[in-house]
Amino acid sequence: MYTGNSETLLHVSTMANKVTAYFQLLKFRLSLTVAFSSAIGFILGYPNARWYDIAMVMLGGMMVTGAANIINQILEKDLDKHMKRTAKRPLPTGRVTVTEAAVYCVFLAVAGTALLSLYFNPLAAALSLLSLVLYGFIYTPLKRISPICVFVGAIPGAMPPLIGWVAATGAIEIEAIILFGIQFFWQFPHFWAIAWVLDDDYKKAGFKMLPMSGGKNLKTAIQIMSYTLVLIPMSLLPLQFGMTGVTSAMIAVVCGVLFLAQTFYLMRTCSKKAAMSIMFGSFLYLPIVQIAFVLDKI
Repeated sequence: MYTGNSETLLHVSTMANKVTAYFQLLKFRLSLTVAFSSAIGFILGYPNARWYDIAMVMLGGMMVTGAANIINQILEKDLDKHMKRTAKRPLPTGRVTVTEAAVYCVFLAVAGTALLSLYFNPLAAALSLLSLVLYGFIYTPLKRISPICVFVGAIPGAMPPLIGWVAATGAIEIEAIILFGIQFFWQFPHFWAIAWVLDDDYKKAGFKMLPMSGGKNLKTAIQIMSYTLVLIPMSLLPLQFGMTGVTSAMIAVVCGVLFLAQTFYLMRTCSKKAAMSIMFGSFLYLPIVQIAFVLDKI
């Protein structure tokens, strides 16, 4: 009786660990952030959207994003072992095999694209599949080859609000391109700040993420400032094209100026502390501006 209970508890514990590992493969917080952006695009394209339509576009986005994240982890399984930040992921620790991860990836990719295609439209599904390919099979290997990887990665990274708009309207319109543009330029200060903070870890894996030779220097800081500066006029385009009103435009400008001020601190000090400030600032900037757009719209 005691042995049976022990075996049952061991089985339950093993299953729980496996479920946890599969959940971690999704990079849930990242996938949820992507799904949130797709929901923003969907609501802006369809202001009277029903809650379950929003939930469906988020679910489809999360599944496809999760699949892309798994491709990334499969290809970088051996590299992740060398970095403190990633060494405990399911694949490097052996909690999930490559085969299991690949099957899970295919399931998520097929289910996510099918949902977007059947519930919304084939164009939204095609764009999500393109995003997966760019992130998983082009951006990921480029990380060890050239800093151009950040530019390439910014394309799939900026597609969620565009996909959301297309899911709502069935077409790639100027409004969708504006949403894409804002998120595209936002990613450069965001990812370069992360690369600055994690530079030592990234070097262990041979990742070339920072834009300038020499890495953490004034030239890189100027690059970060330049892309952040572009966000200010970009964030006014929704007002110019009648997507939102004056209130959200003012919020976007204020957030942009505060975000830009953080980059001046980095240019002055070239310090890890300043880069962390930009990193956390980027986490706040995008959702605040996007939520302001939605509230102004509805």
